[in-house]
Amino acid sequence: MSEIERKLATLEITLQKVQKPVAAFVPAKTVGNLVFTSGQDCRIDGVLKYEGKLGSDLTIEQGYDAARQTMINLLAVLKEQIGDLDRIKQVVKLLGYVNSAEGFVEQPYVINGASELLEEVFGEKGKHARSALAANELPFNTPVEIEMIVEV
Repeated sequence: MSEIERKLATLEITLQKVQKPVAAFVPAKTVGNLVFTSGQDCRIDGVLKYEGKLGSDLTIEQGYDAARQTMINLLAVLKEQIGDLDRIKQVVKLLGYVNSAEGFVEQPYVINGASELLEEVFGEKGKHARSALAANELPFNTPVEIEMIVEV
């Protein structure tokens, strides 16, 4: 078991099997020493953990949890792509979209659910550049979609 997988186990995080994409794309693409992921959401076994908009249907705490689950799903994608999460030299960037009700402006606090998990799991290697953006709609009414770039 790798060091990162041991860390995930201590956090009681189990990576699920990566779901087949619902459209015409691949979950991740490696270019040189960078891995780019496609956007992921907060599904567990194919079912969204949360649905709806932040600021009307969901609280910031629920959005934070949705972002955390989305990051767990992204780690599963990375494990499938590179085989061993210990190969990650650093997390370079996150791009987070938050399904936001009109007037909701606290997207950074929602995406912190993903960012803080990365720092917890990878330490300094998990610190990254990031954008947290509002979206008026996201596919399938997911509250959060996140994509990332890592260096291996």
